[in-house]
Amino acid sequence: MALFDRARKVIPGGIYGHVSPALTIPVGSPYFAERAKGCRYWDVDGNEFLDFMCGYGPVVLGHGHPEVEEAALKSRQKAGCLNHPSRLSVELAERLVGLVDIADWAVFAKNGSDVTTWCAQVAREFTGRKKLLMAEGAYHGTHPWCTPGHGGLIDEDRAHVHYFRWNDSQSIDDAFKRYGKDLAAVFVTPFHHPMFEGSVMPAEGFLTHLEGRCRQHGSLLIVDDVRAGFRLDLGGSHRFFGFQPDLACYSKALANGHPISAAVGREGLRVAASRVFLTGSFWNSPAEMAAAIKTLEIIERDGVIERLRDLGERFCAGLQASASRAGLEVEISGPPAIPFMRFRNDRDYSKRRRFAECCLDGGVFLHPHHNWFLCAAHNEDTIDEALAIAEGAFQTLADIERP
Repeated sequence: MALFDRARKVIPGGIYGHVSPALTIPVGSPYFAERAKGCRYWDVDGNEFLDFMCGYGPVVLGHGHPEVEEAALKSRQKAGCLNHPSRLSVELAERLVGLVDIADWAVFAKNGSDVTTWCAQVAREFTGRKKLLMAEGAYHGTHPWCTPGHGGLIDEDRAHVHYFRWNDSQSIDDAFKRYGKDLAAVFVTPFHHPMFEGSVMPAEGFLTHLEGRCRQHGSLLIVDDVRAGFRLDLGGSHRFFGFQPDLACYSKALANGHPISAAVGREGLRVAASRVFLTGSFWNSPAEMAAAIKTLEIIERDGVIERLRDLGERFCAGLQASASRAGLEVEISGPPAIPFMRFRNDRDYSKRRRFAECCLDGGVFLHPHHNWFLCAAHNEDTIDEALAIAEGAFQTLADIERP
């Protein structure tokens, strides 16, 4: 808290964005981290936590994975920031084109928002149209057309952004009927993960229906796979769910915590992509690309996706069983590797906050309002360790509710 008092004097809000204390557990949650290793991290007060947020998703293999860090270090020792791309940019692009079935080319940036916004521009350049369509409650980044925030926005920022309801094919049809002639692209996440709410998997046929409408009306289908990419399928989450986008965006798990994002697309979009300016002073840094190449190699070599699924199923089943023993009703949603849990009859979110706070007291970091992430550094023992803490947290909640 002393550090936070200092931060408030020199940083607006002290801690801003999605890691603001206001969005977790004010006072009860760690404010500043000190170090991390494997599936654990330590705050500046020396408290140790089992980490089920993994940097909000980027850490897929575990903090400080030795092979990834060695690859990044070897590259960084040659250069940190270059005037030109390195050979690693070509090698990483070749790797993604080889992995992702719809990819004929790839480009790189630093954040997910960089590539989602760039893909919107590519769609507008290719189609000559203005409008974008996205699901109500979906998150596609922090730029004005899609940010969940409010400050600094003007009506014109979203004048050509329209919305459909997730898993509602009729709302898709209605949107195309109204905007189809001027609809450049539809943005979709592989599964729906709205803020503060449970995750919703796509209903059977919903995504292929959406794909069909895009093909019929000449609109591009863009999958925002920033959050789930390479955790569900090494070829992209669209392959896991069985649909075919025109453009795909990746970031979080791409380089095990090193800052990089990517967009890939079909051959027919290559010229339009080349016309949309994309650059940044640090975007040619080779260390992050070396980390990404090594991360993808390890995910494939070590069967990481299957391991995350199995560990996630163990974790979710254990949580469900513990809640039932305590007489509490919970709903666990999303893919097992990226789960989210909420309590029934918890309109003010007080139960989930109290549960997360009790878990924090026991040394397990579970966010009350955001989906969680597993990494390959978790194992059966750490899952069981977390479940033991969760068991006590459920019981504490039950005791509070008991007359």
